[in-house]
Amino acid sequence: MFPRRFHEHPHISTRQYARLVRDWVAAIGLEPSGYGTHSIRRTKAAEIYRKTGNLLAVQLLLGHTKIDSAVRYLGVEVEDALSIAEKIDI
Repeated sequence: MFPRRFHEHPHISTRQYARLVRDWVAAIGLEPSGYGTHSIRRTKAAEIYRKTGNLLAVQLLLGHTKIDSAVRYLGVEVEDALSIAEKIDI
């Protein structure tokens, strides 16, 4: 996504990406310690789930092989997940 200056390494490192996120968060006036690459990933997934109730979509977007992993990652109660699943007719 972000090319490096040196050609032998075509992409930036995870650490460099984390620094960019920290700088972006600070630039908009938020406290960088409250935001990070992982919290942003988790927030996006949680918002998709909250707005759609679609656990399968969240599972696919997160790259989880099991729906249980997505449920645990989001902190969704199993009963809530089953309730949503039961409302969807296939």
